[in-house]
Amino acid sequence: MVPAGLPVHAFVHPLGQNRDAMVAVMQRVAEDITDYLAVAGQQGPMPLAEGSIYRTIPDQSGSLAELVDGLKEVMAGAMNPAHPSYLGHMDPLPTTVSILGDWVTAALNNNMLSVEMSPLLSRLEPLLMAEIAQMFGLGERSGGLLVSGGTLANLQALTVARNVKLGCLGGGIAGQAAPVMFASDMAHTSIQKAAMVLGLGLEGVILIPSSQGRMDVAALEQAIAQAQAQGQQPFAVVATAGTTVTGNIDPLPAIHQIAQAHDLWFHVDAAYGGALAFSPQHRHRLAGIEVADSVTFNPQKWLYVTKTCASVLFREMGLLQSHFRIPAPYMNTDADWVNLGEISVQGTRHPDVLKLWLSLQHLGKAGCAALVDHGYHLAALMVDHIHQRPYLALATEPEMNVLCFRGCPPDQPEDTWDAWNTGLQHFLLTEAEVFLSLPLWQGQRWLKAVLLNPFTTPDHIVALFDAIDRYAAAHGPSLP
Repeated sequence: MVPAGLPVHAFVHPLGQNRDAMVAVMQRVAEDITDYLAVAGQQGPMPLAEGSIYRTIPDQSGSLAELVDGLKEVMAGAMNPAHPSYLGHMDPLPTTVSILGDWVTAALNNNMLSVEMSPLLSRLEPLLMAEIAQMFGLGERSGGLLVSGGTLANLQALTVARNVKLGCLGGGIAGQAAPVMFASDMAHTSIQKAAMVLGLGLEGVILIPSSQGRMDVAALEQAIAQAQAQGQQPFAVVATAGTTVTGNIDPLPAIHQIAQAHDLWFHVDAAYGGALAFSPQHRHRLAGIEVADSVTFNPQKWLYVTKTCASVLFREMGLLQSHFRIPAPYMNTDADWVNLGEISVQGTRHPDVLKLWLSLQHLGKAGCAALVDHGYHLAALMVDHIHQRPYLALATEPEMNVLCFRGCPPDQPEDTWDAWNTGLQHFLLTEAEVFLSLPLWQGQRWLKAVLLNPFTTPDHIVALFDAIDRYAAAHGPSLP
């Protein structure tokens, strides 16, 4: 019996007394999820109306059946990345087996803080992370950790970088001569968040100008020299492999040479672009990542694993033992396996490794490569369509499956183009069921397409540009 006041089905009874009822509930939810995903292409990429499911916390227990019924309302009001014309962000539909892995880990509720709290999965994670790190060419002493998102991955990497380069594990940065790091002006905002958390302040990140979406290495050299001349203490440089707005890759070999010359930690934020390591056809685009000190890579993006699934990889995993680890005295230790929560920013950690491992086992390297290559194929088609339309312009030449473009109607004043593109985004969503995001880049509004969905076809690209032409015909410019 459960304690008085609890609903009878608050838990699955460990001796099976309510098994049949629980099977019925879970089968119902599984069917509802599958029904939702199986018609996702007919539902639209984004909900057109805002809704709320909020209710105040009741005094007494509620009906499990009513709550399960209400999950359909949650699905109906969610963004729909499974739609083939959901193209706005780096959010893919999830692999089937990663959904199942999430169900299993939720049921097990193990804690990846320590080996004794997750005995099987705490041994699986370092083995898988070491294999992935070696796919990036980081060497035999490399490895990594799974964390809850790329922001934490970048924070973990830059914390280790600060501790190693400034020797401040014990004493902190008090008395240090203004530590600073460098990143492109296209770098993810999490780099500045890391600086804030690390006590450097936002000014602790010196932003380097970019050209065509890629860091200007000459400007990096000048910025380092200027920082040193002003008495600042450079300790790290961050390169990006897959910028969030335009999908460009910084010149990694050249940046590494500069970092090495100045004894700076070289971190590569490949949260998105790291998936190229799985594609024999495109992995050359990551040349230079193999000499990084640390790498952020998020399988939740271009490898289609359910959120969250992000990782931080290190060339020398031993540095986490000597420059980051805080032993947890309330945990047993294992001579052969480290308690991962002791070397991670996070203590309690979700067992994300299972869904990642299952997904990689199911897809294989060939399947991952096929997904990457499919995105490049669609991107090439989309670039051709943009070039065919004089009233459209690319922000940069794409290096991935991310395209940033905008309408520049020549018969309208330039100061109206932001409104024109905002209107185009709304038109595409409401009239063509296509979702493109509308990022701000260089002070202007651009449309962004991320070609992730394996069910997006060339016909979807043709339909997108047919809709853009219809909008342009109605709102200028005059089309031939």
